[in-house]
Amino acid sequence: MSTFTQQIRGRGARSNATGRYESQLREAFDDGWTSDDEACAPLKTTVTPEKAKVIITHNDSPDVGFSASINPYRGCEHGCIYCYARPAHAYMGLSPGLDFESKLFFKPEAARLLERELSKPKYRPELIHIGGNTDPYQPQERLLQVTRSVMEVLVRFRHPFSVITKSALIVRDVDLLAKAASLNLVRAALSITSLDRKLARSMEPRCATPEKRLDAVRRLSDAGVPVTVLFAPCIPGLNDHEMEAVLERAAGAGATGAAYVALRLPLEIKDLFREWLESDHPDRARRVMSLVRQMRDGKDYDSQWGSRMKGEGPIAELMAKRFEAAKKRYGLHGRWGDLDTSLFRAPPKPGDQIDLFGA
Repeated sequence: MSTFTQQIRGRGARSNATGRYESQLREAFDDGWTSDDEACAPLKTTVTPEKAKVIITHNDSPDVGFSASINPYRGCEHGCIYCYARPAHAYMGLSPGLDFESKLFFKPEAARLLERELSKPKYRPELIHIGGNTDPYQPQERLLQVTRSVMEVLVRFRHPFSVITKSALIVRDVDLLAKAASLNLVRAALSITSLDRKLARSMEPRCATPEKRLDAVRRLSDAGVPVTVLFAPCIPGLNDHEMEAVLERAAGAGATGAAYVALRLPLEIKDLFREWLESDHPDRARRVMSLVRQMRDGKDYDSQWGSRMKGEGPIAELMAKRFEAAKKRYGLHGRWGDLDTSLFRAPPKPGDQIDLFGA
């Protein structure tokens, strides 16, 4: 276990526990030789190319909402303390803590791999979700543009897709999204967990501010892109009181749908989240964890399909009722309808024979 005694500026996790698959444990300690300036130095981000063989991944989880997805990145510099993707970093031999936020991987060949997969004669189109594991618009995307290159291929093939983010950077690609939306090929989702800048900065240290996310909702909506707002996660005793306010502001910005997910704390996240609570919200830490356990049959987390996203019991039921009432009040009952798969076609390659009788 590698432990830090204070917050590292701009990072969400307070520690860097050894991954669960490692045979040796590491523990940091102060030997007296490290100056205060060195101890407080910012943690640098490294970005490493990853050689992928395929780009579309599939899942059979009945409560996820999609079966095909693309993740241009591993790890996420946004540093959201509650991120359900953190435990996946252990598969890389890294920590779900600070490593997850600072040791990132990207797929430089994503667009080429996608074009190859979509061009296979037996390929049949289905919705592809971009960002099912980590945010496709995290800060590194500004330079690397892996997500944009993937979307360019999808639009060129007229392939339906959805995208989810906490970043205002999504508006950079409004040209592609608007074109896809005009053909009923895309849905976008913006996650807004709080309108409180201080709380948002604490939970999601490198995400866009709440106001910038609301502005992104407005700009996408103005461009004709259907936008759903996600209140995720909903944390009892911490941000749940903002549920109605977030939905009201999102509706005012042009969102047409809304959804929520109750806080999930699988594997290493439960310890990371507790550390963060005790560090940033010591006055509420015990109450928040008590309410979480009341939604999870006395445990920090229950992974059962069907209940893992919403929880169970009186608190979970009240949360669901409040959310449904707010959706109705603010006209956010729009659903992610079926996107059009009939327009899909592989564009001709250089040298292909021209079909004189084609449409």
